[in-house]
Amino acid sequence: MKNNTLHYGLTGNIGSGKSTVAALLAVLGVPVYYADDRAKAILTEEAAVKQAVTELLGAEAYREDGSLNKTWIAGKVFHDKSLLTAYNHIIHPAVRADAQNWQTAQSNAPYTIREAALLFEAGSYRELDGIICVTAPEALRLSRVMNRDGVTEAQVVARMAHQWPEAEKEVLSQFVIVNDGQQPLIPQVWRIHHALLQLYSQGSK
Repeated sequence: MKNNTLHYGLTGNIGSGKSTVAALLAVLGVPVYYADDRAKAILTEEAAVKQAVTELLGAEAYREDGSLNKTWIAGKVFHDKSLLTAYNHIIHPAVRADAQNWQTAQSNAPYTIREAALLFEAGSYRELDGIICVTAPEALRLSRVMNRDGVTEAQVVARMAHQWPEAEKEVLSQFVIVNDGQQPLIPQVWRIHHALLQLYSQGSK
């Protein structure tokens, strides 16, 4: 049997619940690459990346203990489009290379999941076999993020402005999960899981 591991992306706009879906897939034994977590690690562990960020944003981007000053960085980049673009040009290629190395190591899995908020915006969706998009009404997403992060509505809206509209992401996705608090989440995840296992089985014959 040939190796034909499928590599799918999992995305959704802020507050959609994509992390919850990723956790459910992980419980089912699916290898999950958490791009946001890896990005944070890369930003503090890779010297070349740290130097580039410091040169772009200043020494305040890192605390004295070497940890990332996320609040300070967010305050800088989310109010300056050119600065955000430059920041993303530093981190996205590094995360993409890290994800590809990780995928190569998962050759025994039927399929993998790359969970990332900006799969479409960063263009990395083109490297994957397909996309699962998690959606939720904007008002619900706003409420979730405000409660989760302890931030204002204006701060959440500013972050939303840098993401593609849900409708555009849905059109380019192979699977869509509706996480509106009304439709049960687990059955939707279960159906997609089995659909991907079937796709893998068909491709490995």
